[in-house]
Amino acid sequence: MDKVRIGIIGIGGMGTNQANNLIADKVPNAELTAVCDIRTERLDWAKENFGDKVKRFNNTESFFESKAFDAVMVVTPHYDHPALAIQSLNAGYHTLIEKPAGVYTKAVREMNEVASKCDKVFAIMYNQRTNPLYGKLKNLIDSGELGEIRRTNWIITNWYRPQSYYDSGGWRATWSGEGGGVLLNQDPHQLDLWQWMCGMPKRVRSFMSFGKYRDIEVEDDVTAYVEYENGATGVFVTTTGEAPGTNRLEVTGDRGKIVVEDDKLTFWRLRESEPEFNERFKGGFGSPECWKCEIPVQGDNSQHIGIMKNWIEAIQNDVKLIAPGIEGINGLTISNAMHLSAWTDDWVNIPFNEDLFYEKLMEKINNSTYKKSGDEITLDVTGTH
Repeated sequence: MDKVRIGIIGIGGMGTNQANNLIADKVPNAELTAVCDIRTERLDWAKENFGDKVKRFNNTESFFESKAFDAVMVVTPHYDHPALAIQSLNAGYHTLIEKPAGVYTKAVREMNEVASKCDKVFAIMYNQRTNPLYGKLKNLIDSGELGEIRRTNWIITNWYRPQSYYDSGGWRATWSGEGGGVLLNQDPHQLDLWQWMCGMPKRVRSFMSFGKYRDIEVEDDVTAYVEYENGATGVFVTTTGEAPGTNRLEVTGDRGKIVVEDDKLTFWRLRESEPEFNERFKGGFGSPECWKCEIPVQGDNSQHIGIMKNWIEAIQNDVKLIAPGIEGINGLTISNAMHLSAWTDDWVNIPFNEDLFYEKLMEKINNSTYKKSGDEITLDVTGTH
């Protein structure tokens, strides 16, 4: 096909951005041909801005039946990502979902099963994977340059959100509306990058505060400790209530330490591995020779447009996806395990008891302050993250 025709479900804040990117031809070989939203005012906006060349639908059934597109972007609230992806894939469309993959892994696992049985290109908007800083760090880890990982630490506290942000939509920061707080709304990118570069932990112990800094019902302050299969450990600290915040990732291996902070990648590289030094050194005090290296990083951080371009190229030319949709379950598994650990005040092994997590989540939803009606949550996206 010369151009891949795109249909977008959900034209709120994020969906509008993606639609405008397509209309502005920022994604080669792709064109916007349809949008779907239950809100009349958003469809009126689409008509005013795009005219009749972009078809408009107020329900997903007629949208999928229209065949007015070749591929679908799902840009809706978290709970609906798996169900709409399943509907899209089953209808025969290539599919790109917004992050996170969903709210609970049981639903995402069903989505992945459908994706694995079809021949459509399925991707997720993990746009931070296009950041060359993290790509370079992954390369240094995968190549063995850092040696065996011993410790990971990510302090990501620059997600500051005032009360007015949460007050802007009744669904925000509620169990029934979003399904979580800082872990599910702000941190999916970091949780994905963490496992993408360093691997999945084998167990988690987390400590959370719910509504610590703001009048909300979900978590806004998290400190989690993880252990890996090889004995390495990690700490993940995040909040939306601190200013000024920090974004610092530190990964230590037996051949040195790498720090990503302030858009720089610094490698404290050991001339010999720590085990090798320890084996030969016989003095009372000493440490391996260490070189501080500022690692050059090349390439553009293409973000959302980069993921969309890659998705289109995968559809047209079978190139490798930067962010396969089925990998969305990994970061969500970590955040689900963190929630379950906090709710049960105990360690949680990975894989964890998905039925227990779902049971606990349903309890939170049933007691949530936000009560959606009918299909309100479906397609209702009112802002960015």
